[in-house]
Amino acid sequence: MSKLGFIGLGIMGTPMAGHLIAGGHDLALTTLGEVPRALTDAGGTACATAREVAEAADILFVMVPDTPQVEAVLFGDNGVAEGLSPGKTVVDMSSISPMATKDFAKRINGLGCDYIDAPVSGGEVGAKGATLTIMCGGSEEAFARVKPLFDLMGKNVTLVGGNGDGQTCKVANQIIVALTIEAVGEALLFASKAGADPAKVREALMGGFASSKILEIHGERMVKRTFDPGFRIELHQKDLNLALSNARQMGLSLPNTATAQELFNACAAHGGSAWDHSAMVRALEMLADHEVA
Repeated sequence: MSKLGFIGLGIMGTPMAGHLIAGGHDLALTTLGEVPRALTDAGGTACATAREVAEAADILFVMVPDTPQVEAVLFGDNGVAEGLSPGKTVVDMSSISPMATKDFAKRINGLGCDYIDAPVSGGEVGAKGATLTIMCGGSEEAFARVKPLFDLMGKNVTLVGGNGDGQTCKVANQIIVALTIEAVGEALLFASKAGADPAKVREALMGGFASSKILEIHGERMVKRTFDPGFRIELHQKDLNLALSNARQMGLSLPNTATAQELFNACAAHGGSAWDHSAMVRALEMLADHEVA
């Protein structure tokens, strides 16, 4: 069994690391705060720094919120780079800037190590159920080496291309998710305002061409008013900011992505940064002065 490391044990990282331990692997762990007791009880080893994790592991995974955090984990004091030796593999499963990812990969490659960007989709439910979609960027050789480990955490694992392409795919995913949440929110708001039962409307639509995971899961959240994350609005704002800023650099217009971001901004302005992203519907409800439920 491989000697592995995992850095970043939040809502997503903790169950993902748990699946690796359950797969029979030795796992060195570190995170902000204390390493969850459930992971050490299962056989994981708590480490004080990212450097210690890198020294202990042949393949190490990073799962933190944003680009600056990944850079700090990799290249900060007592960071991963200080503990690497040639032949190791760094796998970043965070959702961060594709352009920064290419730079990070070059710096890790310069130390004689492989780098894979492997952001995920599926949220907390997918992390706990080991059903994540994993979008990878890196060499075919490195991907083949790590693929059996990805299979312990996800069901749909794809090598999209070279370094940065996994992150580009994740940004595209987040555009689709945001715009679909907005569409489901508008549809259920329309139905409710017109006097129909939004729960029954959602049930009917689930059998037609408008059916989607967003309608199934987030449509139910909108009807039942269950907006605990999940996936926080502030994280989706971060992802759409990546989409819009990179689009500007490419001379590309993403008008509906910008609209979705403004709806998230409205939620955040009303104290909703930590709401689940399905709560985008609340911004639409404020505009309509009417609630779906």
